[in-house]
Amino acid sequence: MSEDSKWISKDGNSHHGELIESSNNFDIIECVECGFKHVTPIPSDDDLEEFYSHDYYQTEKPFYIEHYIEDKEWWDIVYTDRYEILESNLPPSRRKILDIGSGPGLFLKLGESLGWQVKGIEPNTQAAAYSKEILKLDIEEVFFNETSAKTLGKYDVINMGEVLEHLTDPKAFLNLAHRTLNEDGLICLIVPNDFNPFQELLRESVGFKPWWIAPPHHLNYFNQKSLTSLVEDCGFEVVHKETTFPIDMFLMMGEDYIDDKDLGRKCHGLRKQFEINLSKFANKELWRKLYSGFTSAGVGREIVMMARKL
Repeated sequence: MSEDSKWISKDGNSHHGELIESSNNFDIIECVECGFKHVTPIPSDDDLEEFYSHDYYQTEKPFYIEHYIEDKEWWDIVYTDRYEILESNLPPSRRKILDIGSGPGLFLKLGESLGWQVKGIEPNTQAAAYSKEILKLDIEEVFFNETSAKTLGKYDVINMGEVLEHLTDPKAFLNLAHRTLNEDGLICLIVPNDFNPFQELLRESVGFKPWWIAPPHHLNYFNQKSLTSLVEDCGFEVVHKETTFPIDMFLMMGEDYIDDKDLGRKCHGLRKQFEINLSKFANKELWRKLYSGFTSAGVGREIVMMARKL
């Protein structure tokens, strides 16, 4: 699409840019003001907070916690690698981490076993209960905002896994995270790598609908360039970036898992086994070379980016 779209938010901010797609009564635009793709109109914070506090796991991801625990062996490999990169960018005395959107808590539980001082923020009742009652973690069942940040103190690392795509104002959120970090602290961001080359090829040449567009649950759509610009605008310097396994490759192979949850779980299982074997039987150099190639090509289902507070 080449049509230009313009929308004025309730706070008076203007959002305009090329209309990319429309879905579920929302437009997705390449916003000139924000520097990344997002929906218009932007939902209210109140509506989103109600949804994520009580309904998200039940309606959108009813088996998320169950599958998350089933995947623990694989998640521990993924998370161990993430902690190793964070530790390589911090002195040994800097091991205090806040996980915003901590979910059922496996990331923090692993960090605790590695000697980190851990704390999580998780607004969803079910995920927070599992973290607190089963894993015995320090979790606050709140949203990260100006009010809650005042009571949290300062951290060496703030982790935000699959968070920015859900927010009404990612820039304000990152600015608040910047103020919540210690000097030279790090943020670790994981966001979907949307409109990536495999997705675009499948949409334009194979006839797939843009399944990754999911308003009002996903409001913002990033690539490496737009995410880098956003974090730099918020006072950070990127120290590491990579993409995760390009699960879209299964679609390229003819395994259409989009509306088939069982097939999707099977494809995820193959991805898990690949990475488990890669971790067990190969050296880290091979892993880095392979995923560096995915990153350079712009493919991979998620972007993992770490950046230092300036």
